[in-house]
Amino acid sequence: MPEGDILRRTATRMDEALAGRELTRADLRWPTAATVDLVGRTVLGTASYGKHLLTRFDDGRTLHTHLRMDGSWRIARTGTPGAKAGSPVVRAVLANATWTAVGELLGMLDVLPTTQEHTLIGHLGPDILADDFETAGLPEVLRRWSARGAMPVCEVLLDQTVLAGIGTIYMAESQFLDHLWPWTPADRVPDPTRLIRIARALMQRSVQTPLPTTTGDVTRGRGSWVHSRRGEPCRRCGTPIRRGTARRPPQERPVFWCPRCQPETPS
Repeated sequence: MPEGDILRRTATRMDEALAGRELTRADLRWPTAATVDLVGRTVLGTASYGKHLLTRFDDGRTLHTHLRMDGSWRIARTGTPGAKAGSPVVRAVLANATWTAVGELLGMLDVLPTTQEHTLIGHLGPDILADDFETAGLPEVLRRWSARGAMPVCEVLLDQTVLAGIGTIYMAESQFLDHLWPWTPADRVPDPTRLIRIARALMQRSVQTPLPTTTGDVTRGRGSWVHSRRGEPCRRCGTPIRRGTARRPPQERPVFWCPRCQPETPS
């Protein structure tokens, strides 16, 4: 599933193509929004929050989308073949005279008053990439973290109600860089603030210097430290990377770690 850095980059691309321009075409291929008319509306901008996108219009409405596992927004020049959006996987089209944004395989789509955005994202924890995260977000994250008690740290990092935006890649990479065994109880993590800041720094780097979207490349130019590298030698010590599981079915997620660099926490 795309993580917060991908959503932030997607929001930036949509802003560059749509913000401040009037829509000449708007097609929402979603049962609950099929009759919504956005033609003639001016796009104020698109913001990301965790793994959610919020495209706001000048009439006080917001288009909320979520990519889930396979979704994406791509930009094409209006009038070109890429802007036709004739594929059955297309779920939304927003276009102006110059650019067309095409949403494919979107996992969620809603149109609602901008003042009601909280009904969809209000349950989430602070966005790890928010500009005011250090001053406003981090203290709230630490408060929510402390309420998770002995929950494994890998599961707390994936809990969007604690901290919005982190997925399996940055969960694994930040734990490796902090030498943490993924199933360390959250209340025994020596310095949660340091761990969270590591994850934030990795994601900020990805936003600032976009890299190819193949697995792991979002964190380092030469590939990830541990994510999706099961059986391959650790880049630090050479020990084969292992793969475990966080959460229980049907919410399970893969966890990659180095058993030498991230030794199991003694009972």
